[in-house]
Amino acid sequence: MRIEDIDPPREVAGSADRILEALQHFGLRSDRPVLFQSERTAAYRAARDRLLTAGKAFWCGCSRADLPPSGTYPGTCRDGLPPGKSPRAVRLRVDAEPVVFHDAIQGEVAESLSATTGDFVIWRADDLPAYQLAVVVDDAFQGVNEVVRGHDLLDSTARQVRVARALGFTPPNYAHHPVATTPDGRKLGKRLRSDPLSRAARPETLRLALELLGQQPPGGAPLDELWRWALANWRLDRVPRRPAIEIPFAPAPSRPG
Repeated sequence: MRIEDIDPPREVAGSADRILEALQHFGLRSDRPVLFQSERTAAYRAARDRLLTAGKAFWCGCSRADLPPSGTYPGTCRDGLPPGKSPRAVRLRVDAEPVVFHDAIQGEVAESLSATTGDFVIWRADDLPAYQLAVVVDDAFQGVNEVVRGHDLLDSTARQVRVARALGFTPPNYAHHPVATTPDGRKLGKRLRSDPLSRAARPETLRLALELLGQQPPGGAPLDELWRWALANWRLDRVPRRPAIEIPFAPAPSRPG
């Protein structure tokens, strides 16, 4: 279990406790001590410095305002800081060769980072590690070899594969499943005041989630029995390849205060 709390300005107090409580409510408990990314800054800084020393990354003095409308970094500082610019962030060097990986649900994926992002940030201007660096370092540290997650994170994967290879790590195997959305295509979440999982009936919620992912769980089974069924009968080839699945949606009721 990993709590990805590397962005203090955006953190909501108590959110980590609520995540762990929700998982326990559904019968999931970590088999190792929970890893908090906020306690691992030294490891991320060491990885950053390895990449800088090897010439695989460089200091950049550009702000977002310096980027073209496309957002693709044009390489302004990759050969040294231009006059008048001070080091702000660290970017990983990319080249024209596409990053290719096989996704167990989506099939072969190829992305030319030089065209889509350019050299991308791995250490932010506010002296915090970028998400793409932190998750790669922690996947290697925790021995993660399979990543199953929502299709909305597929566009981060090529960058993470690039960081892993630059650090000499073997990237995990990936499987990106569809996400649940409203009929107008908005992903369920806090911004829509979607009803939290912990407020729903546990067996029914788990059964619906399994059905959303193409599985065929038995109806009316208690939670423990459903987990046993899922572990024994999960079929990755039944998971839909499409990016999103529309489901009926109603906002959660307003909360006092």
